[in-house]
Amino acid sequence: MKTHSFKTEKKEYRVDSQGFLLDPTEWEPDFAESMAPRVGISDGLTDAHWKLIRFIRSTFERIYDCPLVYVACQKNELGLGELKRLFPTGYLRGACKLAGVTHREASFQNLWLREHLVHHQRNYERKAYPSDVQGFLVDPDDWDENFALHKAYEMKMPNLLSQKHWDIIYFLRKRFTETGAVPTIYETCEVNGIDLGELERLFPDGYHRGAVKISGLAAR
Repeated sequence: MKTHSFKTEKKEYRVDSQGFLLDPTEWEPDFAESMAPRVGISDGLTDAHWKLIRFIRSTFERIYDCPLVYVACQKNELGLGELKRLFPTGYLRGACKLAGVTHREASFQNLWLREHLVHHQRNYERKAYPSDVQGFLVDPDDWDENFALHKAYEMKMPNLLSQKHWDIIYFLRKRFTETGAVPTIYETCEVNGIDLGELERLFPDGYHRGAVKISGLAAR
């Protein structure tokens, strides 16, 4: 997967295809100042801009989540008209982007990306994955590690994906490629040297609704 970057005179930042900072911990004021023209702020950031940006940053650093627009406006005494004047592209695509976080994946970015993007060298990217009504990937060939990370986060997995999780995910993918079928729970446990108890701890939503789903497969 292609890695995007945003270069300033001082630094090169890793961003996704829409310009959102991949790792919020890499944020610096330089990022906001340089990104501002790209979100419709051509005359530089004023004190009013910085007040909201710093509020978003301080909130994120405290609770690992981006404040809701309602909270941000209320705490900073901003009406919708003033917010639009300051950040014409919107709260998420303007203020939050300049603050180096997003709303939906704020905690995902901070807690999961440092683990997976740094240690596993995965690339975080917003992209569409056609899924059925139960959340299973429609086409197994669309799968990548990015899907697995997001699906695990969406399912509120209690822990980060460990190497043991990835061993099982890659086993399922490999065996499916070889046979065209999802291996049975017995085969998966035997080959990976785990019992049902450990499988449950790794994938609390179940074998098919957990491990198989995150692997981009489905029991047909």
